[in-house]
Amino acid sequence: MFLHCQRWAPALLLALAGCASTPPSAPARLGLKLAPAALGATVSVQQHLVVERAGRIDELDAALEVEPSHLDLVGLAFGQRVLSLHYDGKEMTSWRHLMLPAQVRAEDVLEDMQLTLWPREAIAQALPTGWRIEDSGLRRTLFLHDEAVTVIDYSAMPRWSGTVVLDNLRYRYRLTIQNAPEGS
Repeated sequence: MFLHCQRWAPALLLALAGCASTPPSAPARLGLKLAPAALGATVSVQQHLVVERAGRIDELDAALEVEPSHLDLVGLAFGQRVLSLHYDGKEMTSWRHLMLPAQVRAEDVLEDMQLTLWPREAIAQALPTGWRIEDSGLRRTLFLHDEAVTVIDYSAMPRWSGTVVLDNLRYRYRLTIQNAPEGS
């Protein structure tokens, strides 16, 4: 059963996408698109997402399933689907509610998900020149030219259990993900 969503979620998805109020000097997002099999596990979790940005807090519920052959994500607000994403490692298909702004990009949602969950080694191999990723205990940091761009803190391992907090320093938002395994 999904947690009850407190508000309509367009601003949440904008924050996930990192599109609103993008600093003019910031280069484009990484465009990370790792194969689902690179996760090295089969995962099925329900998530409650909270995004904090510019003094605003928005919430969304999601169901995430990752199998070696595909990844599926469905986002809900007030029990209504507002976003869906399917990725097979080659092609991504997505759908969003008409009320969501055009700037909401499924590619950016996928990138945050993969930065949060995929193994460091898989991410490191896909990073462009100048980028690097480090894991230290329950903290992961993404750097561009030795400047921290994203800091991710985990409450437990594996990464899809417990609570995950992603601080995107470039696009100035905080994403908190509360994970609950299916059937819990």
